[in-house]
Amino acid sequence: MTNAAPSNPEPVPGRLRVPASYGIAKGSGPQMLLWEEVQNRLRHARNYWLATTRPDGRPHAMPVWGLWRSDGFYFGTDAASRKGRNLEANPACTVHLESGDDGVIVEGPMEAVQDSALLQAFVDAYWQKYQIRPDVKDAATRVYRLRPATAFAWKERDFPRSATR
Repeated sequence: MTNAAPSNPEPVPGRLRVPASYGIAKGSGPQMLLWEEVQNRLRHARNYWLATTRPDGRPHAMPVWGLWRSDGFYFGTDAASRKGRNLEANPACTVHLESGDDGVIVEGPMEAVQDSALLQAFVDAYWQKYQIRPDVKDAATRVYRLRPATAFAWKERDFPRSATR
């Protein structure tokens, strides 16, 4: 699935671009996942894995709590955290769910959220999900939004037929 940003909220599913040895047929098929289903899995997840890149090029992965909204993935962190410093240096990011069997992976740039209405909506939704209210007025707190550029998803029970980009 590509172009999942708000300008194109219904991306067209395609196949993963992988070597033929993976057994993933070219072209669409009825088992391919719809964006609505992928978003539902993202929305209902409790834990997410966030992958960023350190300024020296080394990878950094960390589990985080976050929210999937219609326009992307939101999470908060301290600006001085490794992930916060990485995102300030390089906004390219990957977020994925815990399961590799029923995978969902979303890639795109992270941006710091500045809009007060979006920040308040984040705090309210975070409270609903985790019963914690992040202090977005604290100067050290950053809330980020990933606007998806590419997503990958599949279900283990029918991989490779469900493997969708």
